[in-house]
Amino acid sequence: MSDTATQSQYLATVILDTRNYAEAVDTLIEKIKEGFTSLGFEVTKIDNLGQKDFVRTTDRHFQAGIFVAYSLSGPANASTQIQEKFRLDKQVNRILVQTKD
Repeated sequence: MSDTATQSQYLATVILDTRNYAEAVDTLIEKIKEGFTSLGFEVTKIDNLGQKDFVRTTDRHFQAGIFVAYSLSGPANASTQIQEKFRLDKQVNRILVQTKD
């Protein structure tokens, strides 16, 4: 069985928290891309969707976030690997990993 047969396509949407981040947002987007590649994923496309307001907020000091969509191809257990990798990263507020058909 080859590696391409075990590769799956994913869309990972990341909400960034840039409240205490002094550098440009593009450097943070690139840092997250490097995190994906360190897990063995190939990043095929990055879409910066811009800042969007939240419908419901849990923190009154954080009412909007920067949404970035990453198109990935990688191993089958992507969701657990990605969640564990970015769990303690303060600039990553949330990650949603979806399988592409």
